[in-house]
Amino acid sequence: MIKKLDISQEWENVLQEEFQKDYFKKIKKIITDDIEKWIMIYPHPKNFFRAFELCDWDNLKVVIIWQDPYHWPNQAHGLCFSVQRWVQNPPSLRNMFKELKTDLNIENNEHWNLEKWAQQWILMLNATLSVRAWEANSHSNIWWQNFTDEIIKYISDKKSWIIFVLWGNYARSKKKIINLEKHFILEWVHPSPLSASRWFFWCKHFSKINDILEQNNKEKIDWKN
Repeated sequence: MIKKLDISQEWENVLQEEFQKDYFKKIKKIITDDIEKWIMIYPHPKNFFRAFELCDWDNLKVVIIWQDPYHWPNQAHGLCFSVQRWVQNPPSLRNMFKELKTDLNIENNEHWNLEKWAQQWILMLNATLSVRAWEANSHSNIWWQNFTDEIIKYISDKKSWIIFVLWGNYARSKKKIINLEKHFILEWVHPSPLSASRWFFWCKHFSKINDILEQNNKEKIDWKN
């Protein structure tokens, strides 16, 4: 399930520590059992930790947290909200780009893959790193959250002035494990169709992120995908 990861040493240290814990062995067994039963898992296991491969620890600026991967075929590839290049955009992602257009007048660039964001040191973290095909939240109770909570705590403890983006009640629940005296929190409703038309639009979080980075002498994010 875990291939050799192309990640920075600090990520390697914290991830390997979690990989050795009993709860993670349970995660591996459940996923292995699913695969042996020919249950399709998304994303492909080789991409479970893609967010860490694309976002270097030393340069980490922003953490965006979502609940779990897309459960439809060919969408999930290890980054929250992002889909593979040839895939039609899901509604939440479409709403994010509507807000990006309103906020910074940036148009979508004909695909919905957000790897370019991750490569600018945004950790695009699903709190649950896998899901069964066509079953939303189907792996939300198999200890993945133990793993990602430890990652969030580690970032909170070891880093300073990271911008945590918390959209929706689930992501906002992670505030309790973030040191609010050391980090910036941007929280809002989820960009799903259920809430976006009422509240998500006009949050201006994309420009706010860049304002915070600029005020702290860090390079702003180029949001063009």
